[in-house]
Amino acid sequence: MKKILYHGSEFLIEKPESGKGARHNDYGRGFYCTENIELAREWACAKQKNGYVNIYELDMEGLKVLNLNDSKYHILNWLAILADNRTYWQNVSIAEEAKKYIKEHFLIDITPYDIIVGYRADDSYFSFAQDFVSGVISLGKLSEAMRLGKLGEQIVLKSPKAFETIYFQNYENVDAEIYYIKKAEREREARREYRRRKKESADIHELFMLDIMREGMENGDTRLFR
Repeated sequence: MKKILYHGSEFLIEKPESGKGARHNDYGRGFYCTENIELAREWACAKQKNGYVNIYELDMEGLKVLNLNDSKYHILNWLAILADNRTYWQNVSIAEEAKKYIKEHFLIDITPYDIIVGYRADDSYFSFAQDFVSGVISLGKLSEAMRLGKLGEQIVLKSPKAFETIYFQNYENVDAEIYYIKKAEREREARREYRRRKKESADIHELFMLDIMREGMENGDTRLFR
């Protein structure tokens, strides 16, 4: 199966290279793409400068894919990977204990996989995750928050094998005067909606981070999939 992927950047990248990229990105080092060209256009202008959408074809044949949005995984699996890679978290005791618990109980070994599919934790969305870890919002509210702003999935090439099957097709120029504004407005709208939902009263049955730790919940607990 072949996919068309887009990578928004301030650079033209005709040959993505394995082992490049920041160690502390959501899923560690890798090449981060999307199937949504509008999102790629926004990411291309993230620094308020004109950029490029690099367009690729990826041959998925024979690649091992970890899709964190598959029904057999839950949002704490995604959050555990985020906790394992992202370095900046709120420095409060409950957050530190929670992060440790999440990594110990819900972390998936991503090393066997060539491709990872999952949420993208832009700054606003990372703050939603931090609110959950700090006990401010419930697991259900976190799941809702990650769908705000229609951030979509990102597809990350991780292994040398994956980099051998991606082929540059074309590129387009992106105007920051249009797409930086679109990106900023989408994030503002997501934050506004998040603040509105955050004020809603919690249901007595909602799960908070302290509930998960106190009850010693493990990866297969059905309550985590609601």
